[in-house]
Amino acid sequence: MYCSKCGSEISATTAFCSSCGQAISGIVAATPSLSPVDPYQYAPPVPANYGGVAYAGFWLRFVAYIIDGVISGLAFLILLVPLFILTGAGTVLGKINSGEDISDDVAAFVGLGFLFGFFGIVFLVSWLYYALSESSSWQATPGKKMLDLKVTDMSGQPISFGRASGRFFARIISHLIPLGIGYILAGFTEKKQAIHDMIASCLVLRKV
Repeated sequence: MYCSKCGSEISATTAFCSSCGQAISGIVAATPSLSPVDPYQYAPPVPANYGGVAYAGFWLRFVAYIIDGVISGLAFLILLVPLFILTGAGTVLGKINSGEDISDDVAAFVGLGFLFGFFGIVFLVSWLYYALSESSSWQATPGKKMLDLKVTDMSGQPISFGRASGRFFARIISHLIPLGIGYILAGFTEKKQAIHDMIASCLVLRKV
């Protein structure tokens, strides 16, 4: 507490200010200041079980991942047909089946074009699938939605497309860690976070 007259700090049990003698009735409580280094002073982290939600563990997230893999795989197959047409791979395969000679240069050019297109479409479809879904009103991919899971920030609020994109790209680091440990950590960490969740400061919550 502080003296309202001289501003000196004083104990709440003291009757008078030791600096200026002001009576205790003139003492006012100190106004707490917000620490600029405390990341949770404005929005405390979501507890393990709060407001009907809890942290989603590894196995629920794994099942959601399988479902999403099937759905995004179907989307990729739909885009694979235009890729064959644009790269000329379909034409080359037709010539090979008919026994027509094709130069090595043409075959190599078409093959490289198809590979670049293949991996480009896989990456683009995966990125947009996860980032758009998790930053939408659903706060989840279709697989997570089926299991009542949501992706949030550390205070349980929806995430932006930018953060959802950052979470997707951070999954590359989770992929690079041997034995899937980057993902398995979601079953052992306090907030059930995988490596990419920690990097993007995200949570995956479930209804309880």
